[in-house]
Amino acid sequence: MAIPEEKLIRIRAWEGVRAIYEGLPVEKRSDRMEADRFHIYELLLAPLEEIREAPESHPEGDLLYHSLQVFTLAREKLAYDEEFLTAALLHDVGKGLDRQNHVVAGLEALQGFVTPRTAWLIEHHVDALLLRNGALGARSRRRLESHESFDELVLLAQCDAAGRQVGMNVPTLSEAIDFLRALAHANEADESWDAE
Repeated sequence: MAIPEEKLIRIRAWEGVRAIYEGLPVEKRSDRMEADRFHIYELLLAPLEEIREAPESHPEGDLLYHSLQVFTLAREKLAYDEEFLTAALLHDVGKGLDRQNHVVAGLEALQGFVTPRTAWLIEHHVDALLLRNGALGARSRRRLESHESFDELVLLAQCDAAGRQVGMNVPTLSEAIDFLRALAHANEADESWDAE
């Protein structure tokens, strides 16, 4: 029996991540950030090009194009916020691993490769869409509103909802990854400057 193409895409993404992780020295495996996290992002995002959503909710086509649209819109709002932009690019990455429970799958794959703030934004992006549509309960809303990154979560939901356009100009996946990598290096340089 042949393996369905969608399952093969997931297997290839996981094998790529596993190979990088296993290539780390044993003493560094507990700190997954030692791996090239940007390469991990690219490995997890690339298969999304083969995954399409329902045209009624996602007329733009494949999930990679959607993710790049959300990233582009987010960059127009907060071009300096690496954690927010990373969440914008990776918010649906779990759909390449488990379409039924994409948030959990995405967070599991990204564990140790994103900051806690980025993980929180990804974890709650569906809640933010529900909030935007008036479908989130009062208790859940209060819980989200109490978080220090609530405003960015609302902005992520706006970008997610708007990132469903046909024909929008977006960077390539490599260009988006390069932007994040450059921003990370710039932030590291700023931190080392501040420490002096």
